[in-house]
Amino acid sequence: MDPVGTIVWIVSFVAVTVAVSGLAGRAGVSAPIVLVIVGAVVSFIPGVPTIEVEPDLILYGLLPPLLYAAAIRTSFADVRARRDGILLLSVGLVAFTVVTVGLTAWLVVPAISLAAAFAFGAVVAPTDAVAVTAIAGRLKLPRRLVTVLEGESLLNDATALVALNAAIAAIIGASNPNAQPLTPWNIILEFVIAIVVGVGFGFVVGFVQAMIRKRLHSPVLDTSLSLITPFVAFIPAQLLHGSGVLAVVVAGLYLGFRAPVIQTAEARIAESLNWRTIQFLLENAVFLFIGLSLFSILQGMMIGGESIGQTILICVVILFAIFLSRFAWMMLTTSIYRFGPQWLRNRGWSWRNGIAVSFAGIRGVVTLAAVFLLPPETPGRSFLQFLAFVVVVGTLLGGALLPFVIRRLRLPPPDFSQEQTEVHLLMAEAQNIGLEKLEAEVTDAIDQRVVDRLRINATFLSDSLENPGPEGAEPPYKAYARLRRIMIAAERDAVLTARSEGRYQERAVKAVLAKIDVEETELNLGRPRAE
Repeated sequence: MDPVGTIVWIVSFVAVTVAVSGLAGRAGVSAPIVLVIVGAVVSFIPGVPTIEVEPDLILYGLLPPLLYAAAIRTSFADVRARRDGILLLSVGLVAFTVVTVGLTAWLVVPAISLAAAFAFGAVVAPTDAVAVTAIAGRLKLPRRLVTVLEGESLLNDATALVALNAAIAAIIGASNPNAQPLTPWNIILEFVIAIVVGVGFGFVVGFVQAMIRKRLHSPVLDTSLSLITPFVAFIPAQLLHGSGVLAVVVAGLYLGFRAPVIQTAEARIAESLNWRTIQFLLENAVFLFIGLSLFSILQGMMIGGESIGQTILICVVILFAIFLSRFAWMMLTTSIYRFGPQWLRNRGWSWRNGIAVSFAGIRGVVTLAAVFLLPPETPGRSFLQFLAFVVVVGTLLGGALLPFVIRRLRLPPPDFSQEQTEVHLLMAEAQNIGLEKLEAEVTDAIDQRVVDRLRINATFLSDSLENPGPEGAEPPYKAYARLRRIMIAAERDAVLTARSEGRYQERAVKAVLAKIDVEETELNLGRPRAE
């Protein structure tokens, strides 16, 4: 395809992604599911280029920025607080899934070896960070569940890829008598090296980036450096036989945690907006890409010769094994929380939580990329690629049941009122400290009007919390925010009117609009936001 044609396809790809995602959001339908369906339909249209998955492009090009975008928005404190549940899912559940799904595939898929079956189990074991985060945000699950699901989807890729590498080594060894035999000790050693190198290198990248970015005062430079961070963490860690996934996640968690100290406010706003845009485009484009790859996957699968009835039966059994393994592990985990050691019983993990997590096992980009890493000598390779596609689509459709499950379980939603109250209390506390600092800095040389204005702004919120007014009346700080938003809308209209009348230079107009936007953003902090 010529360069112009390539650019046209890229622009069309992005335009379709944005349009479908926007329409799906308005209709209240899961955007990933709609994108996969649209892509699958388009893949059969004559003239549409055949999409062939390049696993290295996905693993090295798409996965690092997707993981980093999720990691910098994930609370390090919450992950640390829920580390036991996250490890049980990201390590224990992955290993359990590899074994159970691998044995099931070995029994029902014709002519595949046990090593190839375990490789397939490793391919379908990790959940997708993108889809899980999107669904968790839309359903307003309890915060602790969201933390566990996000932590699982961020970290389980590392475990699955180590298991996949071990299975691939076994496949190659079976076809090469001179290859070094694979032992459980080799697998354990590889897993330990992947964790140590991945975590260590990720921390080093995060620490060095923090030192550099702390000295940058330009938001453009800061954001530019941020854009290369996931690749700087992922690629060298992989080359050092570590887990690039862990390196990216650790670097992202560290930099997200340190952001208030190392970045200016303008740099933080710019980075947040840029990564939200990148994440939106990549995560939705990935699901469109998955759909577009259906035609080429079917072409390869039909070479295997399985009948339609046999293929449908295998797909149903594999999907059932994936769900059953996750459900069984969650029931076992919940039992440990309920009846295990006292320190685990104190965590308060309920059966309803376990059932909700069981239905959140959605697969995505890593599964699609990993199945194409299987070597050519893998028995039934084309059919396993088709099965991986079915698993991705099937778990996406299964994820559509999650809203119904959550309603039936009657899980308590996040307490937005309590969260807003905490935001206001913390802000009042911070403003009191700022007021103390102001009093220490005041001198006779400073105009009293400046001091009075600063004192009024600093004491308004704390006074409103201490004296809320008559019972049933709107709290002063809420009335202020509501009225100030109305004023801001009028102010913005006035500035735009002045711009249309040509009474001010464009530079001044943009500066005033930027100040208004910052204040409006500040007023919206802590408010519940629809994902």
